[in-house]
Amino acid sequence: MSYEVLDTENLTLADVYREIMSRAPEHDFDPSLDRMQKVLDYLGHPEQSFRVIHVTGTNGKGSTARMAEAICRAYGLRTGLYTSPHVESVTERIAVDGQRLSDAQFIDTWLQVKDFIDLVDKDSAAEGGPKMSFFEVLTTMAIWAFADAPVDVAIVEVGMGGRWDATNVLDGDAAVIGPVDMDHMQWLGDTVEEIAGEKSGIIKSRSTVIIGRQPHEQVPAILEEAAREVGAAGGVVRDGIEAEVVSRAAAVGGQVVTLRTPNGVYEQIPVSMFGEHQAHNALAALCAAETVIPVAGQLDTDVVAEALGSVKVPGRIEVIRRSPTTIIDGGHNENAVTALRTALEENFDFTDLVGVVSMMKDKEVETVLGIMEPILSKVVVTENSWKSRVMPVEELEKIAVSVFGEDRVLRADTMPDAIQTAVDEVDAADEMGIGFGHGVVIFGSFVTAGDARILLKERHNAELKNTKEDRAAGVDTDFSAEDAE
Repeated sequence: MSYEVLDTENLTLADVYREIMSRAPEHDFDPSLDRMQKVLDYLGHPEQSFRVIHVTGTNGKGSTARMAEAICRAYGLRTGLYTSPHVESVTERIAVDGQRLSDAQFIDTWLQVKDFIDLVDKDSAAEGGPKMSFFEVLTTMAIWAFADAPVDVAIVEVGMGGRWDATNVLDGDAAVIGPVDMDHMQWLGDTVEEIAGEKSGIIKSRSTVIIGRQPHEQVPAILEEAAREVGAAGGVVRDGIEAEVVSRAAAVGGQVVTLRTPNGVYEQIPVSMFGEHQAHNALAALCAAETVIPVAGQLDTDVVAEALGSVKVPGRIEVIRRSPTTIIDGGHNENAVTALRTALEENFDFTDLVGVVSMMKDKEVETVLGIMEPILSKVVVTENSWKSRVMPVEELEKIAVSVFGEDRVLRADTMPDAIQTAVDEVDAADEMGIGFGHGVVIFGSFVTAGDARILLKERHNAELKNTKEDRAAGVDTDFSAEDAE
C-alpha cells in the first residue's frame, strides 16, 4: 500500500521517506533496467551530462567511492556522490561537492522527479510489471540532483551486483571492481564465478577497468575477459600488476601508504582509515580519479594526500567514543569481518575487547562469529532495528554459545542494553580505571552500526522505529537502511 502524500507544500523528510519506502526494497530483485531507462528517457537523459566513476565489489565500495570523490573534489571538480546503505539518514546517500543533500533539497529533488516516476509506474503496470523500487527511485533522484547541480563527475556505488543494478544505466568512464566474494548468493549466483560475472556487467566500452585485489584467484581473468568482450577503451588496471600498494605503515588515526599507479608513484600518503584493505581501496580510488581528472600524467601528490587524509566513512572501523574505546563496523560477511579483525589486531592494543553483535538471519552468522572469537573476551548478542530481517536474539545466542562457549556469551534484547552491558563488562575488568587496553566493538550489520552510532552520539532518530502512522499506512520502515547489505 502506497503512502499518499496530499499536502506537497508542507512535506517533511519523513513524508518523502515513507512514500519511497512503500515501494519494493532492493532485495525484491527484478532483473531489468527497463524502468530506469524509461525514467531517464522521460527526464531527457540527465546522466549524459557528467562523467562517471562506477564502483562495485562485495566489500569496500563505499570507502573507495568516498576516497575517489575526495580526490576529484580536491582537484576542483564539482562532484556528485551516491552511496548505500545510509547509516543514520537517507539524505546521506546523495551528496554534491562533499555535502549531503539537506532535508529541503532531498524533498525538492523528489518533487521534481515524482511525476516522471508516476508515469513509469503506470507504464510498467500496463505491461503487468512492478512499480519502480525504492532503490530505483533513489538512483533516479541522485542522477537528477547531479545533473541539476550540475556536477563534473559522479561517483556512484552499485547497490547490489552490477549487471541488473539500477545504477547500471550509467556508462562509467572508470569501472572499479573491488574484492569479489560470496554474498547475496540468492540473487547473484551460487559461485564466485557467477557473482564476478554479474559484477562485470558495469564494464562498458568507454571504461577504464580498475580491478582491485581479489580474494579468489579465478576472478581477475573473468573480469579481464569481460573487458575484452566489450572493448573497454581505457584498458585494464590491476592491483598488483599495473598498480600496487608499495608500502604501508600504521599511523595515528589510520595509516601512511605509498601507492603506484600507471601514472606514477605517490609517496607517504596519509589515509585516515584503518586496515590493509583500506590501502587497497585508496589505490583503486586513486586510479579511478586519474581516469576522470583532466591532468596529463601523475596527479599532485600534496593534493592527493590532503584528500585521502580527510576521508572518514561512518560505520567502517569507526572509533565513536573513548574510555572505553568503542568501535563500530558494519561488516557482515567473511571478507569484511576478516578485514575488521585484522585492522583491530594491527592498530589497537586491546587486552580486553567485548563484542556487541546483531546480524541478519540470511548471513553466515557462525562464520562471522568464528572470525571474531579469538580477539573477543566476551560477546553480547542482541537485535537491531530491522525487525523483519534481523536474526532473533535467541537464535543468535545459540550460535554464539556454540562458537564462544556459554561462559563468554551475554544476551541483551535491545541495543541500548547490549551496549551498556558491554561497557559494564569492560569497566569491571579495568581495575585501574584508565581505559587503556579495554574496548568495545559493535559489528555484524550496517543497521547495527547505524543504531549504535545514533545511540552513542545521543541523538534521537525517528527512523529507528515504526510510527503508528507508518503502521496504519502499511509501511515497514525497517528495511531501507540496509538495502545493499
